[in-house]
Amino acid sequence: MQPRVWIFGDNIDTDVIFPGKYTYTVSDPDEMAKHALEDLDPTFAKTVQEGDIIVAGKNFGCGSSREQAAFALKYAGVSGIIAKSFARIFFRNAINAGLVAIEHCGCVDAIGTDSRVAIDLSRNVIIVDDSEFSFSPFPKQVLQILNEGGLLQHVRKMLQP
Repeated sequence: MQPRVWIFGDNIDTDVIFPGKYTYTVSDPDEMAKHALEDLDPTFAKTVQEGDIIVAGKNFGCGSSREQAAFALKYAGVSGIIAKSFARIFFRNAINAGLVAIEHCGCVDAIGTDSRVAIDLSRNVIIVDDSEFSFSPFPKQVLQILNEGGLLQHVRKMLQP
């Protein structure tokens, strides 16, 4: 089944991605997933599927440094986010969560709600319908973190005897 594309605009902040009222009361991954983007799109958490991709405008993840925002999207099944730009702290939190985050203005402008989108990390391309958009490769260490499911899993692997 083809991943669904969720399109959002500019300045999607962490309080919209994972509402602040849950920051200190919700830590269970399944429960976090239920609240992902609930204030922006009440249907998101109920209909998002494993492998879906978020496409957004500028400054995705601005606001607080709330790491739960990236984790809530990952737990909801989002496989990657393509945005025109990211707030730096959110970008790092996404990598730590094992959630692919790619900045690409031209690609974002080419994606519509009915587009077929795939991210190929091995070739550093985003495939949109019949077009391909190259992006700069992730550094080797970042790619390892993503491939291992996040920073915590990466560190655990490194500490194994």
